[in-house]
Amino acid sequence: MHIEVVKSKIHRVKVTEANLNYVGSITIDEDLLTASNIIENEKVQIVNVNNGERLETYVIKGEKGSGAICLNGAAARKAEIGDVLIIISYATMDFEEAKAFKPWIVFPDTETNRII
Repeated sequence: MHIEVVKSKIHRVKVTEANLNYVGSITIDEDLLTASNIIENEKVQIVNVNNGERLETYVIKGEKGSGAICLNGAAARKAEIGDVLIIISYATMDFEEAKAFKPWIVFPDTETNRII
């Protein structure tokens, strides 16, 4: 049996930009991606702490050290600049493997979106 488990989580970052006229996705600072083991084009779930919105999209790598968290395209309507997000990716694995799996969870500074 296979199950889906949390692979990576960026816990509580602030939206720095919302770009409605972009193709789509979320742009995330490369430092946050590295720390959380999320890669460009990976599917992620976005949870908006401020309004309860949830959505799925894919990741675009943002400038390293910029603190960028930018919702692009239609996703830009789901959050406002300054909203706090939780970003989660999942992996499918064997049930026994999942029992021992430890996800990458990052708790950045919510004011700057930088790794503490």
